[in-house]
Amino acid sequence: MRFVKGYALLVVWLLLIGSLPAWADPGVWDSLFKVTKVTPQKSPAKGVSSKDMAVAQSLSRAFAAVVEKAAPAVVFIEVEKTVIRKSPGPHPFPFGPFPFDFFGDDFMRRFFPQLPQKFKQRGAGSGFIVSSDGLIFTNNHVVEGADKVTVKLADGRAFKAKIVGRDPQSDVAVLKVKAKNLPTVPLGDSDKIEVGEWVIAIGNPFGLSHTVTVGVVSAKGRSGLGITDYEDFIQTDAAINPGNSGGPLLNLRGEVIGMNTAIFTRSGGYMGIGFAIPINIVKLVAQQLVKQGKVIRGWLGVVIQDLTPALAEEFGLKKTEGALVAEVLKDSPADKAGLKQGDVIVKYNGKPVKNASELRTFVGLTRPGTKVDLEVIRDGKSLVLKVTIGEYPKEARLSSASPEISDLLEKLGFKVEALTPEIAKELGYAVRHGVIISAVAPGSPAAMADLRPGLLIEEVNRKPVKSLTDFYEALALSKKTGRVLLLVRDQRFRRFVVLSLR
Repeated sequence: MRFVKGYALLVVWLLLIGSLPAWADPGVWDSLFKVTKVTPQKSPAKGVSSKDMAVAQSLSRAFAAVVEKAAPAVVFIEVEKTVIRKSPGPHPFPFGPFPFDFFGDDFMRRFFPQLPQKFKQRGAGSGFIVSSDGLIFTNNHVVEGADKVTVKLADGRAFKAKIVGRDPQSDVAVLKVKAKNLPTVPLGDSDKIEVGEWVIAIGNPFGLSHTVTVGVVSAKGRSGLGITDYEDFIQTDAAINPGNSGGPLLNLRGEVIGMNTAIFTRSGGYMGIGFAIPINIVKLVAQQLVKQGKVIRGWLGVVIQDLTPALAEEFGLKKTEGALVAEVLKDSPADKAGLKQGDVIVKYNGKPVKNASELRTFVGLTRPGTKVDLEVIRDGKSLVLKVTIGEYPKEARLSSASPEISDLLEKLGFKVEALTPEIAKELGYAVRHGVIISAVAPGSPAAMADLRPGLLIEEVNRKPVKSLTDFYEALALSKKTGRVLLLVRDQRFRRFVVLSLR
């Protein structure tokens, strides 16, 4: 059998050799694979008019012109910070091999493995120069905790940067480098952008310096995302990836209309949804950071919540847009202006209010002492109240969840909302104090303790809870312990519940 196969291969080989001159003829190959020469077309493709092609080429040149002008002012930011962490466990060879440095790092690591260990961590992001003498805007999360910040320009120059100020609540930071005659990029007006408008993002995704992507404004006024405390994001489909943070989002006039900040992703990379802080917000925050090194925010003094369809129906509203006032703090600006529990704030100084998060952003970015008009719906009727916005007091009672409390609630796995008379009636509670569990995350400590939406929390850490303010203040005691004691009840029974993160 092997002889037959070998003989057959020999015959095929001889036939090929015999026909080699024919196979060597280029015409054979041309006919076999139908090779044809392609001549470039000078006219537009079929179905495309010269006028349409001219418009497309004009748009292409516009993109290129914007990038050529703006790119030199976009910077690559390198960050170095010291991180302290605990060793995951004992050294695999606690008593050898010898010798090792007694009382040095090796000794401490082997015999005291749980002691904190310091190491250097490096990160990267983007930014853009707004003044020729070296003022740079970027994200707070790019430079937060940095020991050393280095700024690199497109022309190869590198500068050590100083952090002028940071604002974690809006995720804006301002840097300064010692230089003169630096290229700058103009700042536009983010209030004038339109959904569908072309935009260009420039940044350093994955360390790839000065990468350009193009898209459109997908939406405006995105809030309630949990990215920052004050949210009014521009959504775009221009590709944004890790490393783009802090870079500019530009319109076709070459003006910055947003600061690229975050992405929605399930993979860690681009999935078509990116978010940018409107440049008008960036300018307001940066101005205060440069002038006084911190941001002084406005304060209204209310506890607010979003409207559900059921709540909107109870309050006689046709839409769920607006912010429902669940509590008015005594002697606050809201209290002095006559705002009452149950009012629904639908406009802030002429601007429509979509939800509680948007109202919080409007108030927080208002300079204390400013007089504003609040349009509210009370008992089905519209009225306008004049309020003088106050300064957020340093020792104010918690009228909303602080970032630390929000983080703790997220880890515990549940959310709460104020108990209004309407909610109490709907759920069948005769009492009028406490807070309602509105959501429970599957598999969380709250779910494991059999907490569920609709339960009423009457006490937290043995402290009575009559409002959201009481709830937040009592829960703050659990930030250090990682444990919280709740007294909850349904329509019939009470029970104590202990939640622990350890």
